[in-house]
Amino acid sequence: MVRKRYLLYILLTLLVTACVTTPVTERKALILIPFEQELALGAQAYREVLNKEKESGDERLKAIIRRVGRRIASVSDMPDLDWEFTLIESKEKNAFALPGGKVAFYEGILGVCENEAGVATVMGHEVAHAIARHGAQRLSQELIMTGVLTAAAIRLEDRNNKDLILAALGLGATVGITLPFSRMNEAEADYIGLIYMARAGYDPREAVNFWRRFNKLKKGKQIPEFLSTHPSDEKRIQEIERLLPLALKEYARAGHHYGLGERLLK
Repeated sequence: MVRKRYLLYILLTLLVTACVTTPVTERKALILIPFEQELALGAQAYREVLNKEKESGDERLKAIIRRVGRRIASVSDMPDLDWEFTLIESKEKNAFALPGGKVAFYEGILGVCENEAGVATVMGHEVAHAIARHGAQRLSQELIMTGVLTAAAIRLEDRNNKDLILAALGLGATVGITLPFSRMNEAEADYIGLIYMARAGYDPREAVNFWRRFNKLKKGKQIPEFLSTHPSDEKRIQEIERLLPLALKEYARAGHHYGLGERLLK
């Protein structure tokens, strides 16, 4: 009995000390994965994705993705991460971020973005996933719920656990296929991303326009992968509209105002 109480005490201590506060939302989250290990996983998974995909040859669009990404990263709560922003040649309407600031856009989503502020909407959302450490949160849940993983075994070289690890990071067994985060994580990324795009000097009102454009693609068609696992259309837009007064205050305080920025497709 004493031993069980001791083990319970150790577990409770671990859970308390492993709680982190998510920037912007200030939500408490449990993360059992060491930060350096999380960064290494993100970098390795990113390299695997880029090895399987073709980088875009459009230098102007690549420059815009990097420019918007750097502006948002610089006002984020982790500006000193080793940020990378890659544009992938693909008609897929998608984007993703991995731990450590590794972000990829697919060309197909740029037609919906239309302008830099549209890119900032998606970029802010993806950067928010990295900053909030949603991948590490999901890995921590796997550690507790399944018992399959141990912190020491969380390595992509471990073939037995690789699919589970990639899924927790938001990637499928076929690397590059994005998988859903929880609706709570997605809504939180919307919130944080809206604040970040405003701080970076992009008009946050364009976030509403972006999601309205994206939602039109669903009518009578297959749901775009980027949208399929996210909060319902109306709920998402309503929540963003509710947050706009707060985001507009951040926008007013921004050091630069880029508004909608440059149009993407000429």
